[in-house]
Amino acid sequence: MIVIMSPQATQDDILYVVGRAESLGFRTAISQANGHVLISILGDTNDIEPPVFEGLPGVLRLANVEKPYRLASRDFQAQDTIVNVNGVRIGDGHLTVIAGPCSVESREQILDTAHAVREAGAHMLRGGAFKPRTSPYSFQGWGERGLQLLAEAREQTGLPIVTEVMAPEQVPLVAQYADILQIGTRNMQNFPLLHAVGEAGKPVLLKRGMMSTIKEWLMSAEYIMSHGNHQVILCERGIRTFENATRNTLDVNAVPVLNAWTHLPVIVDPSHAVGLRAYVRAAALAGVAAGADGLMIEVHPDPSHAWSDGPQSLTYREFTALMHDVRAVAAAVGHPVAPTPQTA
Repeated sequence: MIVIMSPQATQDDILYVVGRAESLGFRTAISQANGHVLISILGDTNDIEPPVFEGLPGVLRLANVEKPYRLASRDFQAQDTIVNVNGVRIGDGHLTVIAGPCSVESREQILDTAHAVREAGAHMLRGGAFKPRTSPYSFQGWGERGLQLLAEAREQTGLPIVTEVMAPEQVPLVAQYADILQIGTRNMQNFPLLHAVGEAGKPVLLKRGMMSTIKEWLMSAEYIMSHGNHQVILCERGIRTFENATRNTLDVNAVPVLNAWTHLPVIVDPSHAVGLRAYVRAAALAGVAAGADGLMIEVHPDPSHAWSDGPQSLTYREFTALMHDVRAVAAAVGHPVAPTPQTA
């Protein structure tokens, strides 16, 4: 249920409605739309009688949100959410590009890549310090040492860093270093982890589960938002289908659907979607043309010797060429590439 306040409602009126709802055992969230303050009543509101709120000072009317993802729905917030990450704005009408290697392998590798992707026009640096791998014998990441190297790369280039967190107990450590906490596809429905990042207060990049529907994905975002963190970025990274010509199947349809259903920004990860560098360019441009707010691209100085995900990683030259094409398509669809952040 959403309580729509009158434009003339005072702060005391708003606080009174919030207090009334919380006294009944509900949680609340406040947003604004079209000059109105909206108070979302979170919980099972089926037994609430309208007079409980309709007669309160400053209340204009009530509206029921039928969608289970209440906070993520455009019924709750009509205007687009803009996530501001150290001055890089995601969802403001410009295209944002996140680039970097699958995993942090060495100081030289991550620093060299950070400078290369920044020079090509990237806005943020990605890199894994903790790596969820299918095989327990594969490289699992350098942990805190990897986080320290990412922080050094940020200091040198000014690029905010995006890195994955895999377990609730890792959240405090990763949040010390990262500018965006990434939830990987395998953890999209790891609800204790979603609770933890919701309470961390850092922007969250939520990747779609490889076998999840769009509604299930939005419900995972709702878990994060229900814990007070509305800085959520959705990342389409391909879903598992019967097709095996590529690693996954990029669901380009998801971009316009999400733009209609939710106010949260949406980015596309073509690297994980197709799994082969020869197809990354086409998939990336499709995402831009579909209306994505950004891209996440894997880039490595020497993909043939990468410790993880080498076949889908672009070389510096390939990434630079891709950025040229991305700028052209982004401009054509009225979603120009954002300026590169200033060096720290």
